[in-house]
Amino acid sequence: MGPCRLPRSARVLLVVDFITPLNFPGAERLAGPALAAAQATASLKRRLQDARVPVIYANDNYGVWQSDFHSLVSTCLGMSGEPGQIARLLYPQADDLTILKPRHSAFFASPLELLLREMQARELVIAGLATDMCVQMTAADAFLREYRCWVPADCSAAQSPQAHAQAIAYMGEVLKCDVRPSTAVQVPFDTAA
Repeated sequence: MGPCRLPRSARVLLVVDFITPLNFPGAERLAGPALAAAQATASLKRRLQDARVPVIYANDNYGVWQSDFHSLVSTCLGMSGEPGQIARLLYPQADDLTILKPRHSAFFASPLELLLREMQARELVIAGLATDMCVQMTAADAFLREYRCWVPADCSAAQSPQAHAQAIAYMGEVLKCDVRPSTAVQVPFDTAA
């Protein structure tokens, strides 16, 4: 069996922490908005994949280093309520890439930067949970690495509308992200941008 060849693409969809059992303090406030964001992200993912934009899932391992991402997906698919609904909407497909991340940013101590370099990516579309934590920290690390970022405002969620709005505003103003909703951007778009 030969080595796996990574797709080459100027843009990559980065799906952050949507696969989650939602079993942490405050998760009950995140669950409803997370499901709405997952629905918007699933629609955007289909549109981007039709435009041949590859997908990378970057997910917490929840401190369980003996497990892998697919075990987490299986666990969440079997859950009721929002965790199961989100997993069924957004579980990775055969061509999607998956990585585990140990901290908030998808870049920190993970292979993400190497993958993006090998893929020749220059622009990230970031969707996930939570807007004011892992999404914002991932966008900040992407900004430091000079990636252009689109963080669709409807494709992430936080524990309160205020926290979500403040994080979206920060990413737009300080990190220079495009924060227009997923429905406001034409797809397919010029992947050489």
